[in-house]
Amino acid sequence: MYYSNSKYWDFGAPIAGILLTLSFAPFDYSCFALVALAFLFACWQSISAKRAALRGYLFGLGAFGSGVSWVYISMHDFGGAGVLVAGLLTGLFSVFWALFPALAGYLAVKIKAANSPILMPVIWMLVEYFRGYWVLNGFPWLHIAYSQLETPLAGYIPVLGVYGTGFMAALTASIAMEIIRLPATADISFSAKSASPKSLQGIRLEQLKLIMMLAVLWGVGSLLRNVTWTNPIGQPLRVSLIQGNIAQDQKWRPENKINTLSKYKKMTEEHWDSNVIIWPETAIPAYLDQVKDSFLAPLASDAKLHGTDLIISAPVQESAPKKNFNAVITLGKDEGIYRKTHLLPFGEYLPLQPLSGFVLDRVNLRLGNFTPGAISQPLLKAGGYPFITLICYEDVFGDLSIRGLPNAAFLVNVTNDGWFGNSIEPHQHLQMARMRAMETGRFLLRATNTGMTAVVSPQGEIINQAPLFQETALTGTITPMGGMTPYARWGDKPVIEGMVVLLVALIGYGRRCRPE
Repeated sequence: MYYSNSKYWDFGAPIAGILLTLSFAPFDYSCFALVALAFLFACWQSISAKRAALRGYLFGLGAFGSGVSWVYISMHDFGGAGVLVAGLLTGLFSVFWALFPALAGYLAVKIKAANSPILMPVIWMLVEYFRGYWVLNGFPWLHIAYSQLETPLAGYIPVLGVYGTGFMAALTASIAMEIIRLPATADISFSAKSASPKSLQGIRLEQLKLIMMLAVLWGVGSLLRNVTWTNPIGQPLRVSLIQGNIAQDQKWRPENKINTLSKYKKMTEEHWDSNVIIWPETAIPAYLDQVKDSFLAPLASDAKLHGTDLIISAPVQESAPKKNFNAVITLGKDEGIYRKTHLLPFGEYLPLQPLSGFVLDRVNLRLGNFTPGAISQPLLKAGGYPFITLICYEDVFGDLSIRGLPNAAFLVNVTNDGWFGNSIEPHQHLQMARMRAMETGRFLLRATNTGMTAVVSPQGEIINQAPLFQETALTGTITPMGGMTPYARWGDKPVIEGMVVLLVALIGYGRRCRPE
Protein backbone atom coordinates (compact mmCIF):
# COMPACT_ATOMS: atom_id res chain seq x y z
CA MET A 1 0.00 0.00 0.00
CA TYR A 2 1.35 3.46 -0.91
CA TYR A 3 0.84 5.68 2.14
CA SER A 4 2.32 9.01 1.00
CA ASN A 5 -0.12 10.80 3.31
CA SER A 6 1.40 9.16 6.38
CA LYS A 7 2.95 11.55 8.91
CA TYR A 8 6.10 9.40 8.93
CA TRP A 9 7.02 10.86 5.54
CA ASP A 10 7.29 14.25 7.29
CA PHE A 11 10.01 12.88 9.58
CA GLY A 12 11.84 11.35 6.61
CA ALA A 13 12.04 14.65 4.68
CA PRO A 14 14.86 16.33 6.70
CA ILE A 15 16.79 13.04 6.75
CA ALA A 16 16.56 12.98 2.95
CA GLY A 17 17.88 16.56 2.95
CA ILE A 18 20.92 15.48 4.94
CA LEU A 19 21.45 12.63 2.46
CA LEU A 20 21.57 15.26 -0.28
CA THR A 21 24.44 17.01 1.50
CA LEU A 22 26.31 13.71 1.74
CA SER A 23 26.19 13.40 -2.07
CA PHE A 24 28.52 16.41 -2.44
CA ALA A 25 32.20 16.80 -1.60
CA PRO A 26 33.94 15.84 0.60
CA PHE A 27 31.62 12.85 1.15
CA ASP A 28 30.87 12.20 -2.54
CA TYR A 29 28.12 9.60 -2.16
CA SER A 30 26.63 10.67 -5.49
CA CYS A 31 23.87 8.07 -5.37
CA PHE A 32 22.48 9.71 -2.21
CA ALA A 33 21.35 12.70 -4.28
CA LEU A 34 19.18 10.43 -6.42
CA VAL A 35 17.83 8.60 -3.37
CA ALA A 36 17.04 11.90 -1.61
CA LEU A 37 15.18 13.33 -4.61
CA ALA A 38 13.34 10.07 -5.29
CA PHE A 39 12.11 10.07 -1.69
CA LEU A 40 11.09 13.73 -1.91
CA PHE A 41 9.19 13.22 -5.16
CA ALA A 42 7.48 10.15 -3.71
CA CYS A 43 6.32 11.97 -0.59
CA TRP A 44 4.74 14.69 -2.74
CA GLN A 45 2.31 12.17 -4.23
CA SER A 46 -1.40 12.23 -3.34
CA ILE A 47 -1.22 15.01 -0.75
CA SER A 48 -2.26 18.65 -0.57
CA ALA A 49 -0.07 21.45 -1.90
CA LYS A 50 0.41 22.81 1.63
CA ARG A 51 1.58 19.43 2.90
CA ALA A 52 3.96 19.12 -0.06
CA ALA A 53 5.36 22.58 0.75
CA LEU A 54 5.88 21.51 4.38
CA ARG A 55 7.77 18.40 3.34
CA GLY A 56 9.83 20.39 0.86
CA TYR A 57 10.63 22.87 3.62
CA LEU A 58 11.69 20.12 6.02
CA PHE A 59 13.85 18.66 3.26
CA GLY A 60 15.42 22.08 2.73
CA LEU A 61 16.14 22.49 6.44
CA GLY A 62 17.98 19.17 6.43
CA ALA A 63 19.91 20.00 3.26
CA PHE A 64 20.90 23.60 3.94
CA GLY A 65 21.18 23.13 7.70
CA SER A 66 23.89 20.54 7.09
CA GLY A 67 25.22 21.63 3.69
CA VAL A 68 25.93 25.32 4.35
CA SER A 69 26.57 25.25 8.09
CA TRP A 70 30.04 26.64 7.34
CA VAL A 71 28.47 30.11 7.23
CA TYR A 72 28.76 30.07 11.02
CA ILE A 73 32.57 29.90 10.83
CA SER A 74 32.84 32.95 8.57
CA MET A 75 30.58 35.03 10.83
CA HIS A 76 31.86 33.89 14.24
CA ASP A 77 35.55 33.13 13.70
CA PHE A 78 36.34 35.89 11.20
CA GLY A 79 33.32 38.20 10.96
CA GLY A 80 33.31 39.34 14.57
CA ALA A 81 29.86 38.02 15.52
CA GLY A 82 29.29 36.34 18.88
CA VAL A 83 28.24 32.72 19.28
CA LEU A 84 24.56 33.56 19.72
CA VAL A 85 24.38 36.03 16.85
CA ALA A 86 26.39 33.82 14.48
CA GLY A 87 24.23 30.81 15.34
CA LEU A 88 21.04 32.81 14.85
CA LEU A 89 22.15 34.22 11.49
CA THR A 90 23.30 30.79 10.30
CA GLY A 91 19.91 29.41 11.24
CA LEU A 92 18.11 32.22 9.41
CA PHE A 93 20.34 31.60 6.39
CA SER A 94 19.26 27.95 6.26
CA VAL A 95 15.63 28.79 7.00
CA PHE A 96 15.55 31.20 4.07
CA TRP A 97 17.05 28.86 1.46
CA ALA A 98 14.80 26.02 2.65
CA LEU A 99 11.91 28.01 1.19
CA PHE A 100 12.90 26.95 -2.31
CA PRO A 101 12.39 23.17 -1.96
CA ALA A 102 9.11 24.15 -0.27
CA LEU A 103 8.20 26.21 -3.32
CA ALA A 104 9.02 23.28 -5.60
CA GLY A 105 6.80 20.97 -3.56
CA TYR A 106 3.91 23.41 -3.57
CA LEU A 107 4.10 23.93 -7.33
CA ALA A 108 4.52 20.21 -8.04
CA VAL A 109 1.11 19.52 -6.45
CA LYS A 110 -0.67 22.80 -7.19
CA ILE A 111 0.02 22.89 -10.91
CA LYS A 112 -2.58 20.80 -12.70
CA ALA A 113 -0.53 19.02 -15.32
CA ALA A 114 -0.24 15.64 -16.99
CA ASN A 115 0.84 12.84 -14.70
CA SER A 116 4.35 12.36 -16.04
CA PRO A 117 7.71 11.53 -14.45
CA ILE A 118 9.00 14.67 -16.20
CA LEU A 119 6.83 17.11 -14.24
CA MET A 120 8.60 17.19 -10.87
CA PRO A 121 12.14 17.27 -12.35
CA VAL A 122 11.14 20.25 -14.52
CA ILE A 123 9.70 22.14 -11.56
CA TRP A 124 12.67 21.25 -9.36
CA MET A 125 15.17 22.54 -11.91
CA LEU A 126 13.28 25.76 -12.66
CA VAL A 127 13.23 26.51 -8.94
CA GLU A 128 16.97 25.68 -8.76
CA TYR A 129 17.56 28.11 -11.61
CA PHE A 130 15.51 30.82 -9.88
CA ARG A 131 17.49 30.33 -6.66
CA GLY A 132 20.86 29.93 -8.34
CA TYR A 133 20.65 32.77 -10.82
CA TRP A 134 18.23 35.45 -9.64
CA VAL A 135 17.68 35.48 -5.87
CA LEU A 136 20.18 37.73 -4.04
CA ASN A 137 22.51 37.71 -7.03
CA GLY A 138 22.26 33.90 -7.16
CA PHE A 139 23.11 31.14 -4.68
CA PRO A 140 23.73 27.91 -6.63
CA TRP A 141 25.08 25.90 -3.69
CA LEU A 142 23.82 22.29 -3.43
CA HIS A 143 22.63 22.26 -7.03
CA ILE A 144 21.98 18.61 -7.81
CA ALA A 145 24.30 18.43 -10.84
CA TYR A 146 27.43 19.03 -8.77
CA SER A 147 26.94 15.68 -7.07
CA GLN A 148 27.24 13.82 -10.39
CA LEU A 149 30.74 14.74 -11.60
CA GLU A 150 31.95 11.15 -11.28
CA THR A 151 28.88 9.41 -12.75
CA PRO A 152 27.88 8.76 -16.39
CA LEU A 153 25.59 11.80 -16.14
CA ALA A 154 28.73 13.96 -16.23
CA GLY A 155 28.78 13.37 -19.98
CA TYR A 156 25.94 15.89 -20.27
CA ILE A 157 27.92 18.70 -18.60
CA PRO A 158 29.77 20.03 -21.71
CA VAL A 159 26.50 19.81 -23.62
CA LEU A 160 23.79 21.00 -21.23
CA GLY A 161 25.63 22.63 -18.34
CA VAL A 162 24.65 22.54 -14.70
CA TYR A 163 20.88 22.88 -15.19
CA GLY A 164 20.57 20.39 -18.02
CA THR A 165 22.71 17.85 -16.17
CA GLY A 166 20.72 18.51 -13.01
CA PHE A 167 17.53 17.81 -14.94
CA MET A 168 18.94 14.43 -16.01
CA ALA A 169 19.71 13.61 -12.37
CA ALA A 170 16.27 14.73 -11.19
CA LEU A 171 14.63 12.79 -14.02
CA THR A 172 16.58 9.70 -12.96
CA ALA A 173 15.23 10.08 -9.42
CA SER A 174 11.68 10.61 -10.68
CA ILE A 175 11.75 7.57 -12.97
CA ALA A 176 13.24 5.40 -10.21
CA MET A 177 10.48 6.59 -7.88
CA GLU A 178 7.82 5.64 -10.46
CA ILE A 179 9.33 2.19 -10.98
CA ILE A 180 9.11 1.50 -7.25
CA ARG A 181 5.73 3.20 -6.82
CA LEU A 182 3.80 1.42 -9.56
CA PRO A 183 3.26 -1.90 -7.71
CA ALA A 184 2.22 0.02 -4.59
CA THR A 185 -0.27 2.00 -6.68
CA ALA A 186 -1.61 -1.28 -8.03
CA ASP A 187 -2.33 -2.40 -4.45
CA ILE A 188 -4.62 0.61 -4.12
CA SER A 189 -6.24 0.19 -7.53
CA PHE A 190 -6.88 -3.53 -7.34
CA SER A 191 -7.93 -5.73 -4.47
CA ALA A 192 -6.41 -9.17 -4.21
CA LYS A 193 -9.58 -10.73 -5.61
CA SER A 194 -10.28 -8.25 -8.41
CA ALA A 195 -6.76 -7.76 -9.76
CA SER A 196 -6.52 -9.38 -13.18
CA PRO A 197 -3.36 -10.89 -14.65
CA LYS A 198 -3.78 -8.50 -17.59
CA SER A 199 -3.82 -5.45 -15.28
CA LEU A 200 -0.76 -6.58 -13.36
CA GLN A 201 1.00 -7.39 -16.62
CA GLY A 202 0.36 -3.80 -17.68
CA ILE A 203 2.05 -2.57 -14.51
CA ARG A 204 5.11 -4.72 -15.24
CA LEU A 205 5.22 -3.48 -18.84
CA GLU A 206 5.13 0.13 -17.65
CA GLN A 207 7.99 -0.61 -15.27
CA LEU A 208 10.00 -2.12 -18.12
CA LYS A 209 9.47 1.01 -20.23
CA LEU A 210 10.72 3.19 -17.40
CA ILE A 211 13.76 0.98 -16.88
CA MET A 212 14.55 1.30 -20.58
CA MET A 213 14.26 5.10 -20.30
CA LEU A 214 16.80 5.03 -17.47
CA ALA A 215 19.13 2.84 -19.48
CA VAL A 216 19.00 5.20 -22.46
CA LEU A 217 19.44 8.30 -20.29
CA TRP A 218 22.51 6.93 -18.53
CA GLY A 219 23.83 5.19 -21.63
CA VAL A 220 23.87 8.42 -23.64
CA GLY A 221 25.61 10.18 -20.76
CA SER A 222 28.25 7.46 -20.65
CA LEU A 223 28.87 7.76 -24.40
CA LEU A 224 29.13 11.55 -24.17
CA ARG A 225 31.90 11.22 -21.58
CA ASN A 226 34.10 9.80 -24.35
CA VAL A 227 33.58 12.80 -26.65
CA THR A 228 36.39 15.37 -26.87
CA TRP A 229 34.88 18.76 -27.61
CA THR A 230 38.02 20.94 -27.61
CA ASN A 231 41.57 20.65 -28.93
CA PRO A 232 45.14 21.75 -28.03
CA ILE A 233 46.27 24.95 -29.74
CA GLY A 234 49.82 25.31 -28.46
CA GLN A 235 52.74 23.92 -26.51
CA PRO A 236 52.31 22.99 -22.84
CA LEU A 237 52.78 25.72 -20.24
CA ARG A 238 54.50 25.25 -16.90
CA VAL A 239 52.44 26.90 -14.15
CA SER A 240 52.98 27.51 -10.43
CA LEU A 241 50.12 28.29 -8.06
CA ILE A 242 51.17 29.99 -4.82
CA GLN A 243 49.22 28.99 -1.70
CA GLY A 244 50.49 31.38 0.97
CA ASN A 245 48.39 29.92 3.80
CA ILE A 246 47.91 33.27 5.56
CA ALA A 247 45.44 32.84 8.42
CA GLN A 248 42.32 34.88 7.78
CA ASP A 249 42.41 36.56 11.18
CA GLN A 250 46.02 37.63 10.51
CA LYS A 251 45.81 38.58 6.85
CA TRP A 252 44.77 42.22 7.17
CA ARG A 253 46.72 43.14 10.31
CA PRO A 254 49.01 46.10 9.38
CA GLU A 255 51.94 44.61 11.28
CA ASN A 256 51.82 41.49 9.07
CA LYS A 257 51.79 43.23 5.68
CA ILE A 258 55.56 43.26 5.12
CA ASN A 259 55.93 39.60 6.07
CA THR A 260 53.06 38.63 3.76
CA LEU A 261 54.52 40.49 0.79
CA SER A 262 57.97 39.02 1.48
CA LYS A 263 56.54 35.51 1.61
CA TYR A 264 54.83 35.80 -1.78
CA LYS A 265 57.89 37.42 -3.33
CA LYS A 266 60.20 34.68 -2.04
CA MET A 267 57.86 31.85 -3.16
CA THR A 268 57.58 33.49 -6.59
CA GLU A 269 61.34 33.86 -7.04
CA GLU A 270 61.74 30.12 -6.45
CA HIS A 271 59.62 29.42 -9.55
CA TRP A 272 60.91 31.78 -12.22
CA ASP A 273 61.26 28.68 -14.42
CA SER A 274 57.46 28.59 -14.79
CA ASN A 275 55.67 30.31 -17.66
CA VAL A 276 52.87 31.51 -15.40
CA ILE A 277 52.75 32.12 -11.63
CA ILE A 278 49.41 32.77 -9.90
CA TRP A 279 48.68 34.25 -6.47
CA PRO A 280 45.35 33.76 -4.65
CA GLU A 281 42.54 36.26 -4.17
CA THR A 282 43.64 39.54 -2.50
CA ALA A 283 47.02 38.01 -1.74
CA ILE A 284 48.27 41.59 -1.37
CA PRO A 285 46.81 42.96 1.88
CA ALA A 286 46.84 46.56 0.66
CA TYR A 287 45.30 48.68 -2.07
CA LEU A 288 47.03 48.48 -5.43
CA ASP A 289 48.21 52.11 -5.36
CA GLN A 290 49.94 51.55 -2.01
CA VAL A 291 52.25 48.84 -3.38
CA LYS A 292 52.35 49.58 -7.11
CA ASP A 293 55.65 51.46 -7.25
CA SER A 294 57.53 50.13 -4.25
CA PHE A 295 56.67 46.42 -4.54
CA LEU A 296 54.99 45.50 -7.82
CA ALA A 297 57.14 47.51 -10.23
CA PRO A 298 60.40 45.68 -9.30
CA LEU A 299 58.53 42.36 -9.30
CA ALA A 300 57.19 43.08 -12.79
CA SER A 301 60.71 43.85 -14.02
CA ASP A 302 62.00 40.56 -12.66
CA ALA A 303 59.09 38.72 -14.30
CA LYS A 304 59.94 40.22 -17.69
CA LEU A 305 63.59 39.37 -17.21
CA HIS A 306 62.75 35.70 -16.61
CA GLY A 307 60.05 35.50 -19.29
CA THR A 308 57.39 34.74 -16.69
CA ASP A 309 53.90 36.19 -16.41
CA LEU A 310 52.48 36.90 -12.95
CA ILE A 311 48.78 36.82 -12.12
CA ILE A 312 48.25 38.54 -8.78
CA SER A 313 45.26 39.87 -6.86
CA ALA A 314 44.71 43.01 -4.80
CA PRO A 315 41.89 45.39 -3.92
CA VAL A 316 41.78 48.49 -6.10
CA GLN A 317 40.56 51.88 -4.89
CA GLU A 318 39.49 54.55 -7.31
CA SER A 319 38.41 58.12 -6.61
CA ALA A 320 35.96 60.53 -8.24
CA PRO A 321 33.67 58.84 -7.42
CA LYS A 322 35.20 56.67 -4.72
CA LYS A 323 34.94 52.97 -5.58
CA ASN A 324 36.57 49.77 -4.35
CA PHE A 325 37.11 46.78 -6.62
CA ASN A 326 38.20 43.20 -6.05
CA ALA A 327 40.73 42.80 -8.84
CA VAL A 328 43.22 40.56 -10.62
CA ILE A 329 46.31 42.12 -12.20
CA THR A 330 48.75 40.62 -14.71
CA LEU A 331 52.45 41.57 -14.64
CA GLY A 332 55.08 40.66 -17.21
CA LYS A 333 54.89 40.80 -20.98
CA ASP A 334 51.15 41.57 -21.10
CA GLU A 335 49.90 43.76 -18.27
CA GLY A 336 46.23 44.33 -17.50
CA ILE A 337 43.56 44.40 -14.84
CA TYR A 338 40.23 42.63 -14.31
CA ARG A 339 37.65 43.95 -11.85
CA LYS A 340 35.29 41.36 -10.38
CA THR A 341 31.79 41.64 -11.82
CA HIS A 342 29.70 39.18 -9.78
CA LEU A 343 29.99 40.11 -6.13
CA LEU A 344 29.19 37.97 -3.10
CA PRO A 345 26.07 39.27 -1.31
CA PHE A 346 26.64 40.08 2.39
CA GLY A 347 30.35 39.47 1.83
CA GLU A 348 31.40 42.05 -0.76
CA TYR A 349 28.27 44.17 -0.85
CA LEU A 350 25.03 44.54 1.10
CA PRO A 351 21.77 43.79 -0.74
CA LEU A 352 18.36 44.79 0.64
CA GLN A 353 19.62 48.15 1.78
CA PRO A 354 19.09 49.98 4.10
CA LEU A 355 17.64 47.12 6.19
CA SER A 356 20.63 44.77 5.87
CA GLY A 357 23.12 47.49 6.73
CA PHE A 358 21.14 48.49 9.81
CA VAL A 359 20.90 44.90 11.08
CA LEU A 360 24.54 44.01 10.46
CA ASP A 361 25.75 47.21 12.11
CA ARG A 362 23.81 46.25 15.23
CA VAL A 363 25.41 42.80 15.41
CA ASN A 364 28.90 44.21 14.67
CA LEU A 365 29.60 42.19 11.52
CA ARG A 366 32.47 43.51 9.40
CA LEU A 367 31.83 43.12 5.68
CA GLY A 368 33.37 44.36 2.45
CA ASN A 369 32.08 47.25 0.39
CA PHE A 370 32.98 46.62 -3.24
CA THR A 371 31.66 47.86 -6.57
CA PRO A 372 31.10 45.41 -9.45
CA GLY A 373 33.31 45.81 -12.48
CA ALA A 374 32.00 46.25 -16.01
CA ILE A 375 30.40 43.19 -17.62
CA SER A 376 32.46 43.61 -20.78
CA GLN A 377 36.19 43.66 -20.01
CA PRO A 378 39.10 42.63 -22.24
CA LEU A 379 40.59 39.23 -21.47
CA LEU A 380 43.85 39.19 -19.56
CA LYS A 381 46.82 37.33 -21.06
CA ALA A 382 49.50 35.11 -19.53
CA GLY A 383 51.90 32.62 -21.06
CA GLY A 384 51.11 34.14 -24.43
CA TYR A 385 47.39 33.29 -24.30
CA PRO A 386 44.22 35.06 -23.18
CA PHE A 387 42.41 33.48 -20.26
CA ILE A 388 39.10 33.80 -18.42
CA THR A 389 39.36 35.29 -14.93
CA LEU A 390 37.05 34.11 -12.16
CA ILE A 391 37.47 35.68 -8.74
CA CYS A 392 36.24 33.51 -5.87
CA TYR A 393 32.42 33.28 -6.01
CA GLU A 394 32.41 33.84 -9.79
CA ASP A 395 33.50 30.24 -10.35
CA VAL A 396 30.06 28.92 -9.31
CA PHE A 397 28.32 30.52 -12.31
CA GLY A 398 28.61 28.75 -15.64
CA ASP A 399 27.60 31.78 -17.68
CA LEU A 400 30.64 33.72 -16.40
CA SER A 401 33.10 31.02 -17.49
CA ILE A 402 31.98 31.06 -21.13
CA ARG A 403 31.80 34.80 -21.78
CA GLY A 404 35.39 34.94 -23.10
CA LEU A 405 35.15 31.93 -25.41
CA PRO A 406 36.38 30.81 -27.87
CA ASN A 407 39.27 33.27 -27.46
CA ALA A 408 40.37 32.16 -23.99
CA ALA A 409 42.78 29.21 -23.83
CA PHE A 410 42.34 28.34 -20.15
CA LEU A 411 40.55 29.43 -16.95
CA VAL A 412 42.08 31.07 -13.88
CA ASN A 413 40.25 31.12 -10.56
CA VAL A 414 41.71 32.94 -7.56
CA THR A 415 39.90 32.53 -4.28
CA ASN A 416 40.20 32.66 -0.51
CA ASP A 417 38.26 29.99 1.35
CA GLY A 418 40.16 30.78 4.53
CA TRP A 419 36.94 32.43 5.70
CA PHE A 420 35.43 28.98 6.26
CA GLY A 421 38.19 27.23 8.16
CA ASN A 422 38.48 23.46 8.14
CA SER A 423 34.87 22.91 7.03
CA ILE A 424 33.25 21.20 4.07
CA GLU A 425 33.02 24.50 2.15
CA PRO A 426 36.47 24.40 0.45
CA HIS A 427 35.69 20.87 -0.80
CA GLN A 428 32.28 21.89 -2.12
CA HIS A 429 33.76 24.99 -3.75
CA LEU A 430 36.44 23.03 -5.62
CA GLN A 431 33.78 20.57 -6.78
CA MET A 432 31.77 23.42 -8.28
CA ALA A 433 34.85 24.93 -9.90
CA ARG A 434 35.63 21.59 -11.58
CA MET A 435 32.37 21.83 -13.49
CA ARG A 436 33.53 25.08 -15.10
CA ALA A 437 36.47 23.19 -16.65
CA MET A 438 34.09 20.51 -17.94
CA GLU A 439 31.60 23.03 -19.35
CA THR A 440 34.29 24.89 -21.27
CA GLY A 441 36.64 22.05 -22.20
CA ARG A 442 39.61 23.94 -20.78
CA PHE A 443 42.18 23.56 -18.04
CA LEU A 444 41.36 25.39 -14.81
CA LEU A 445 44.11 26.89 -12.64
CA ARG A 446 42.79 27.50 -9.14
CA ALA A 447 45.00 29.40 -6.68
CA THR A 448 43.72 29.72 -3.12
CA ASN A 449 45.02 31.22 0.11
CA THR A 450 44.59 28.23 2.44
CA GLY A 451 43.29 25.54 0.02
CA MET A 452 42.11 23.94 -2.11
CA THR A 453 44.63 24.98 -4.75
CA ALA A 454 44.43 22.71 -7.81
CA VAL A 455 45.09 22.16 -11.51
CA VAL A 456 41.97 20.72 -13.16
CA SER A 457 41.81 19.06 -16.58
CA PRO A 458 39.16 19.82 -19.25
CA GLN A 459 37.46 16.58 -18.13
CA GLY A 460 37.15 17.88 -14.57
CA GLU A 461 39.89 15.63 -13.20
CA ILE A 462 42.16 17.01 -10.49
CA ILE A 463 45.69 16.70 -11.91
CA ASN A 464 47.52 18.33 -8.99
CA GLN A 465 46.20 19.53 -5.65
CA ALA A 466 47.79 21.24 -2.66
CA PRO A 467 46.90 20.12 0.87
CA LEU A 468 44.74 22.32 3.06
CA PHE A 469 46.42 24.80 5.42
CA GLN A 470 49.95 24.30 4.15
CA GLU A 471 52.24 26.84 2.55
CA THR A 472 52.67 25.37 -0.94
CA ALA A 473 53.76 26.27 -4.43
CA LEU A 474 51.86 23.82 -6.62
CA THR A 475 53.55 23.32 -9.99
CA GLY A 476 52.04 21.56 -12.99
CA THR A 477 51.65 21.60 -16.74
CA ILE A 478 48.63 22.60 -18.82
CA THR A 479 47.89 22.79 -22.52
CA PRO A 480 46.20 25.84 -24.09
CA MET A 481 42.88 24.70 -25.58
CA GLY A 482 40.71 25.94 -28.43
CA GLY A 483 37.29 25.09 -29.79
CA MET A 484 33.86 25.22 -28.23
CA THR A 485 31.72 22.78 -26.28
CA PRO A 486 27.98 22.85 -27.06
CA TYR A 487 27.34 24.46 -23.69
CA ALA A 488 29.93 27.17 -24.41
CA ARG A 489 28.02 27.99 -27.62
CA TRP A 490 24.52 27.93 -26.15
CA GLY A 491 24.80 28.66 -22.44
CA ASP A 492 21.91 28.00 -20.06
CA LYS A 493 19.21 29.81 -22.03
CA PRO A 494 18.10 26.98 -24.38
CA VAL A 495 17.95 24.49 -21.48
CA ILE A 496 15.84 26.77 -19.31
CA GLU A 497 13.58 27.73 -22.20
CA GLY A 498 13.19 24.05 -23.08
CA MET A 499 12.09 23.22 -19.55
CA VAL A 500 9.58 26.09 -19.57
CA VAL A 501 8.14 24.76 -22.84
CA LEU A 502 7.97 21.26 -21.34
CA LEU A 503 6.10 22.58 -18.30
CA VAL A 504 3.61 24.50 -20.43
CA ALA A 505 3.05 21.45 -22.64
CA LEU A 506 2.43 19.23 -19.59
CA ILE A 507 -0.03 21.74 -18.19
CA GLY A 508 -1.83 22.00 -21.54
CA TYR A 509 -1.98 18.24 -21.99
CA GLY A 510 -3.21 17.75 -18.45
CA ARG A 511 -6.08 20.19 -18.95
CA ARG A 512 -7.00 18.64 -22.25
CA CYS A 513 -7.18 15.13 -20.80
CA ARG A 514 -8.94 16.14 -17.58
CA PRO A 515 -12.59 15.05 -17.54
CA GLU A 516 -15.16 17.85 -17.50
